[in-house]
Amino acid sequence: MVTERQSPTISGAVHTVDVVLPCLDEAAALPWVLERIPVGYRAIIADNGSTDGSAELARALGAQVVDVPMRGYGAAVHAGLLAARAPVVCVCDADASLDPTELPRLVAPVAAGEADLVVGRRRAVRREVWPLHARTGNAIVAHQLRRRGGVPVRDIGPMRAARREALLALGVVDRRFGYPLELLARAAAADWRIAEVDVAYLPRRGRSKVTGTALGTARAVRDMSAVLRSMP
Repeated sequence: MVTERQSPTISGAVHTVDVVLPCLDEAAALPWVLERIPVGYRAIIADNGSTDGSAELARALGAQVVDVPMRGYGAAVHAGLLAARAPVVCVCDADASLDPTELPRLVAPVAAGEADLVVGRRRAVRREVWPLHARTGNAIVAHQLRRRGGVPVRDIGPMRAARREALLALGVVDRRFGYPLELLARAAAADWRIAEVDVAYLPRRGRSKVTGTALGTARAVRDMSAVLRSMP
């Protein structure tokens, strides 16, 4: 069950874009992330069971908070999409590895009707920001997606923008790390216009997310490989 709690500081606010931020123990990063949400955008924290006070801090900082008891990146993103109301929705990690001020560059082609899905292609500001095991795993999966699905992307990136109703209509079912890959595969099968925009990939703040470890990368690749095997 997903429950939604909205802070009175944003109730009734005028916004044109909702930003879904999957979150698990990101209290150290949230102040930086939320203060960089662009004007006219609303932050929706999809809290995936944080124990460090992330949800409470996010509410205090004016974000909408959605509790997501089911663990998994895809579960958090999906819950955030259900809670969103704006016609255009972005997804961005909540660990400060991506800068929300870059979101308008992804939104612009969608809002203008020039693209159906825009993905942020990560460019590490320093080599150590994106460890070799993570870069390699991402490159292998992206190559397989291009070869098997004809999807014109080189990064299975966690920053993206699209229209909310269209996203939900795709019917993505993965609730773990395979979610972004399945999204791209389904979008390509639906003949969506998919574009990439370079975005800076920054050092994470606070606890390292699971995909920042070799074991986490292996789990992500496993989930994505399962999606690839299910593709026709």
